[in-house]
Amino acid sequence: MSVLDILTIPDKRLKHKSSDVRDFDEKLEKIVADMFDTLYASGNGIGLAAPQIGISKRIVVIDLKEEGKQNQIVLINPKIISTSDENSINQEGCLSIPGYYADVERSNEVRVEWSDVNGKKIKKKCSGLLSICIQHEIDHLDGILFIDYLSNLKRKRAFEKVKKYQKIQNEKIE
Repeated sequence: MSVLDILTIPDKRLKHKSSDVRDFDEKLEKIVADMFDTLYASGNGIGLAAPQIGISKRIVVIDLKEEGKQNQIVLINPKIISTSDENSINQEGCLSIPGYYADVERSNEVRVEWSDVNGKKIKKKCSGLLSICIQHEIDHLDGILFIDYLSNLKRKRAFEKVKKYQKIQNEKIE
């Protein structure tokens, strides 16, 4: 499989709304496998949405690694069908905004519907870190980044932090 480049802000492709997956075929399976390879190669990610690798399709991969073991979840065409009334504020980061973390308010629980890679429909109530991750990744599918929930000043800081991060990475390569 392949490790793909992860788009970072201010790449405009991160702001586009993704289209539904219609074909549940070998091509989809390859995209999912490449997404997991890319997620694991990142070293610190727990979720990745297809728009982050330049694919404008409603595909999400998540691995919260329970007890150090892989626990892969694939969500095709996910939809949040209900949210809890209770919210929590948690610190989030994003592979498309490297080196920047901020507090974001999200629903404690979500009820989600999606298809697996074979097209089988799944409905599940999710809470905790999985709920946060699913909300974060579905936002990516809708062209929303976690920094969009922040003040203009904090968003500006995120862009500056990413510029610095990229400059340091480029210097390491040279």
